[in-house]
Amino acid sequence: MKTYRIGVLPGDGVGPEIIREGMKVLEEACKKESVKCEFTNYDFGAERYLKTNEVLPDSALDEFKKLDAIYLGAVGDPRVRPGLLEKELLLRIRFTLDQYINLRPCVLYPGIWTPLKDKTFNEIDFVVIRENTEGLYCGIGGVFKKGTKDETTTQIELNTYKGVERCIRYAFEYTKKRNKRKKLTMVDKSNVLTYGHDLWLRVFDQVGADFSEVQKDHAYVDAACMWMVKNPEWFDVIVTNNMFGDIITDLGAMVQGGLGVAAGGNINPNGVSMFEPIHGSAPKYTGKNVINPIATIAAGAMMMETLGETKVSERIDHSIRALLSSGKVKSMDAGKMGFSTSEIGDLVTKGI
Repeated sequence: MKTYRIGVLPGDGVGPEIIREGMKVLEEACKKESVKCEFTNYDFGAERYLKTNEVLPDSALDEFKKLDAIYLGAVGDPRVRPGLLEKELLLRIRFTLDQYINLRPCVLYPGIWTPLKDKTFNEIDFVVIRENTEGLYCGIGGVFKKGTKDETTTQIELNTYKGVERCIRYAFEYTKKRNKRKKLTMVDKSNVLTYGHDLWLRVFDQVGADFSEVQKDHAYVDAACMWMVKNPEWFDVIVTNNMFGDIITDLGAMVQGGLGVAAGGNINPNGVSMFEPIHGSAPKYTGKNVINPIATIAAGAMMMETLGETKVSERIDHSIRALLSSGKVKSMDAGKMGFSTSEIGDLVTKGI
């Protein structure tokens, strides 16, 4: 029997609290299915940085490469310069481990309120696949004559054939495997952003020729945002670049009822992937035991699904759905759930 090596990064703010509940649920589900996991905790984040001035040493990345997956809480602290932890911890892990797919299910669980009038869980069930290691996030650019009236800045969007092709191919394969509407929508802004997005269009057509069973669709990103609000049922799987994916997945989180239920994965299909809730570290709620752990618990289910342990994932998902559809949880907002963070974790664990 394989033992999965899982690295656990609780991180900052409410991260340790939500990871605690995610681990509680994960361990119970694995126990029920006789799946063995070996967890290693890492203290990388704001506290360690403030004490040592070190964010993520090379030795840690070498260790991460030997893991089967990484389970992340949250990153960010007002005591640390904005962007430092996100760039030097999150982005560095994504880039170094080549986690070139960001996978974001947008699912409205039964019993959860959505701001979209008259839309139900039957109509909000789509997935956004975002390219995760290229585009504007590569950090290529510079500043000339900084601080003067002649200051000039550049930020380059980098698209490679390799990066675009593997992302689009993953999206087609995922759409086929998902086996729902089998519709893949490519989202871009090719009517204005000519060069890189022309590459995306050409590769989409090229790879799509290998997937005759998948319906091909296309939308400009501004139109896609409108349709996600007006007719979310039109979407099955969306594939897009790094920047647009970052934006529309937050819109998707609101459509599905808020950040409290939104989970995501940073995927390397042939390597080590990392799973996390979409929300941030929420410093004002730290230590109060009021934050919603559902997104973190769902991220654990995604992790086990990606590792091939479908039964473990299904146990967690079924328990989440049963709890949320029961009407016991009053709200997805912190402090308004009717239960504490740990009590939500206990309820999901009980339903495993």
